[in-house]
Amino acid sequence: MSVQVSTGFVTRHFTYELEHRPGYRLAKVLTRPPLGRCPDFPRADVLTDSLDALIEASDVVFECTGDAFYGARTIGRVLDAGRPVVTLNAEFHAMIGSHFVERGLLSEAEGDQPECLAALAEDAVATGFTPLVYGNMKAFLNRNPSPDEMRYWAERQDYSIEMVTSFTDGTKVQIEQCLVANGLGAGSAKEDLIGLETGDLKVAAAELGATADRLGHPRSEYILDRGLQHGVFGVARHHERQATPLRNVKLGDGLYYGLIKNYCLVHLEVFKTIERVMRQRRPLLNNSATPRVSVASIAKRQLRPGEVIERGCGSFEVRGTCVKIGDRPGHVPICPASRMHVQRRSSRASCSPWPMSSCPRPKRCSPGRRSSGGFSSPSGPWPASAAAPSRRRAPPAQASEGRWTSRRPRSRT
Repeated sequence: MSVQVSTGFVTRHFTYELEHRPGYRLAKVLTRPPLGRCPDFPRADVLTDSLDALIEASDVVFECTGDAFYGARTIGRVLDAGRPVVTLNAEFHAMIGSHFVERGLLSEAEGDQPECLAALAEDAVATGFTPLVYGNMKAFLNRNPSPDEMRYWAERQDYSIEMVTSFTDGTKVQIEQCLVANGLGAGSAKEDLIGLETGDLKVAAAELGATADRLGHPRSEYILDRGLQHGVFGVARHHERQATPLRNVKLGDGLYYGLIKNYCLVHLEVFKTIERVMRQRRPLLNNSATPRVSVASIAKRQLRPGEVIERGCGSFEVRGTCVKIGDRPGHVPICPASRMHVQRRSSRASCSPWPMSSCPRPKRCSPGRRSSGGFSSPSGPWPASAAAPSRRRAPPAQASEGRWTSRRPRSRT
């Protein structure tokens, strides 16, 4: 197998583990920095800067950059070459993954919360449960953290400031639950999700399960409490005749049962999905070909004309919030909101239809580029976000009195 990455945290530790896995061979690692600038990578002999070389050497490609744009530019070529792709890149799926699901075998890998929820849902259905809620467990949330706080935690946890900021302000959990909603056919009760503040899973099961019943469809949600572990939970019903045995195995009295997986092992669990893809030839989770939920940009503070938002996900200007695509046709998706120039004042917490959005209408790509649509920018074609489902043109932006323009630079290492 081969790995397409930029020699980051996940890849290094995945490579360490691969050494202990019989039957696996690390063929190539695709890196964006020059080959001589990766001194800390444990296998310098497999590094390459050629996507063609990686494709040629691989049986399956594991993509774990966390970069939605870079993933979009490379995953399509891998799929078109007939290679299956396993990812740890929820940002890619939420932004544009729907465009790729019919071009080949594409699956997000178990190891992070969305995929662990997909696996938990499969287990629930296999044991006779009817899932009602797919829940993320979050221990801390600060919608508007300071740069000093984020620098401290980035250094302590060996992550980038952007990653830590997206974890802290809730953008990451919104992206993850967007993927869960689209991939598992769930909905959301409200924009930004409910985020029930409780560490008691029985309370969460009763309240969220009842809400899902009232809405008439499964829900994608999260709960918030400092005592929660790094894991996921589900809420499900079972047949009435199973009430006594389920009570005997300590699942409670029903009507709503809480199912929990209280760990997510990231790169260590990726191997389960790779085995699934290679043996069963079916995905665990992707964003589906017709998504209904997106992650919109919402201002953390007042934005003034002339400001430039360097990046959306993990910034100190905006954060992400789950929205229904049909309700917010003019929203600015959080992942492609890079190098956005503010042209009209926007108040804090404003969301779509934005007085400053939207991106230009999708245009047909030039010959030879496969795409369902692209946003023009000075640096080249801008892939359409998941806000525009496959085979369906997004309505025109409703916020014509003010716009953002994109001047997104080429990917940096």
